[in-house]
Amino acid sequence: MKMSNQGKLYIVPTPVGNMGDMTPRAVDVLKNVSMILAEDTRTSAPLLAHFGIDTPCVSHHKYNEHDTVKPIVDRILGGENVALISDAGTPGISDPGFLLSRECRRANVAVETLPGATAFVPALVNSGLPCDRFCFEGFLPPKKGRRSRLEALAGDDRTFILYESPLRLVKTLEQLMEYCGADRPASVSREISKLHNTTVNGSLAELCGHFKANQPRGEIVIVVGGKIDDAVRIHRNKFKTEDAAE
Repeated sequence: MKMSNQGKLYIVPTPVGNMGDMTPRAVDVLKNVSMILAEDTRTSAPLLAHFGIDTPCVSHHKYNEHDTVKPIVDRILGGENVALISDAGTPGISDPGFLLSRECRRANVAVETLPGATAFVPALVNSGLPCDRFCFEGFLPPKKGRRSRLEALAGDDRTFILYESPLRLVKTLEQLMEYCGADRPASVSREISKLHNTTVNGSLAELCGHFKANQPRGEIVIVVGGKIDDAVRIHRNKFKTEDAAE
């Protein structure tokens, strides 16, 4: 059972682009904890300075988290409140965070995750594709296991979401065409909440052609419609035909 003199781990989302997306509660937490764990202290420094946060900040990333987790948990058990942030968005979503959260839970340390920014939710809603059921895949494996994941996603009837770098976007769209079909509906969003925030909608073939002609920049979110079986497709086409005839 958690002792009353223990501290707490706060998982704090930070803006994916626009500083105005930082919540007052997130600022308050970061100002009042004993220590901030940052994926990259150099990246987080401008954000912390912008909001006048001078709490001590140390690195916690995928290359050192196995070594730093236990000392952090011990400090929280000793009564310190600690906050975890990533370079952008919610820690644990394609960023470090899971390991620390898990070990805190195992040690009966309280963990509180603040609601806030993440890139895939606005990209999903903005895509115009069904978002009542969806699969968030994050980054596909670069090599081993990539094709098996593409095969599985191609057969899923849910909308699915991928993160990708601008340099690999066209290659990934080509692979999605190979497994999902050229006419599968999709969208590509980039620079969510930033000045050059854009979403391009169309079939995978149309998107591939567009980005071959227009080199993308910035953070990329791909949203792909789920597989529709033949029975559903025939049913939908029937109603489209009847509506057109009226």
